Amino acid sequence: MPSANPVLPETRFAAERLLPPRQAIVAFLGRVAIAPPAVERVALDAALGRVLAETIVADGDYPDAPRSGMDGFAIDSKGAPGTFEIVAEVRMGSAAGRLLAPGSASRIPTGGILPAGADAVVPFEEARVAGDAVAVGAAVASGENVIERGADMRRGDAVVRAGRVVRAGEIGVLATLGATFVPVYRRPRVALFSSGDELVEPGLRPKPGQIRDSNRYAVAASLRAMGAEVVQHPTLRDEEREFEAALTRAIAECDAVVVTGGSSVGARDRLPHAVAAIADPGIVVHGLRVKPGKPTLFGAGGSRPIVGLPGNPTSALLMLEAVAAPIFGALRGAPITVSQVPARLAEPARSRLEWTWFVPVWLEDDGGLPAAHPLPLRSFSVSLPARADGYIVMEEGDEEWPAGRLVTVHRFLGG
Repeated sequence: MPSANPVLPETRFAAERLLPPRQAIVAFLGRVAIAPPAVERVALDAALGRVLAETIVADGDYPDAPRSGMDGFAIDSKGAPGTFEIVAEVRMGSAAGRLLAPGSASRIPTGGILPAGADAVVPFEEARVAGDAVAVGAAVASGENVIERGADMRRGDAVVRAGRVVRAGEIGVLATLGATFVPVYRRPRVALFSSGDELVEPGLRPKPGQIRDSNRYAVAASLRAMGAEVVQHPTLRDEEREFEAALTRAIAECDAVVVTGGSSVGARDRLPHAVAAIADPGIVVHGLRVKPGKPTLFGAGGSRPIVGLPGNPTSALLMLEAVAAPIFGALRGAPITVSQVPARLAEPARSRLEWTWFVPVWLEDDGGLPAAHPLPLRSFSVSLPARADGYIVMEEGDEEWPAGRLVTVHRFLGG
């Protein structure tokens, strides 16, 4: 439904009114109440990379009985030093067996259940075996080499909390707790459009004035790395009715909409006018004080975000990952985490005072901290993100960083 008081698109970008990226995201999330994701249950084997929707608590004590932490002999520590008669053997997968009388010992493997009457384990290498007897030459403390009941988890412990991304470690814990089906947030369905009359599919040879559509595939890959289910739509042509009709359907069918291209203020940039015409609240932020990516648009239809990315390939990918990621974190139920690498600048890096710059860099391993080499910031470049290992962020107060400065390199997602 269109807004009763739509924010009309600007016919130009006035630098003094542009928000820096962080403020733009705060403004958007303060205006748009993104609906919490729905919950579904998936098989344990399918839970990797999903976001846990419920806190998982331990259903009992783990381990459920005292167990040996070493291969050795289970004894009553009060008899050490001394000689013990070997009267039994604990086997894995079996109960502890007979009660150990004072002065007796039981062979026990790592992880074996400690027999009643024993309170310590002497490792094989610290004992001398002669026939059916084992000599322990030193005092042994009660509890030595013993894993107590509940030492790992106790009944009712919150072991894996809601909002955590399920990794291999969480899979292991869930299996231990018998969670064969796991409550996770449903992946957000994101409608993805490229826009522009000049775009053709990658399998076609472009005619004069045409280019292959790279944004559709790069942005889709990035969204999938954020945990989204991407619904690709046909390319939007620069016609007002087509833009509005396609966006209206996508807003109704998906949790969010992403459009690359058509987000600026040119006569053929249809996205701002379409969002203002069909959506409520419509445009929330249009234009950022950032390079690259000034024409970025954040809007919404109800609780469903609409993200307009620049058509330039480098700008589109950087704005999605470096700026818009919190929106998709809210949609999936957990923040998007970006791998960060400390490095030193190999050459000076320059930006524009009072603007935020995302500067792509490539990393060179020189045996210590890697050297970060800034790359020329050409937003039109398709190859730039592939040449780069990540990017550094120069904030509004930064204008020039000297070679040798310690920096944080943010890796591209999926790397």
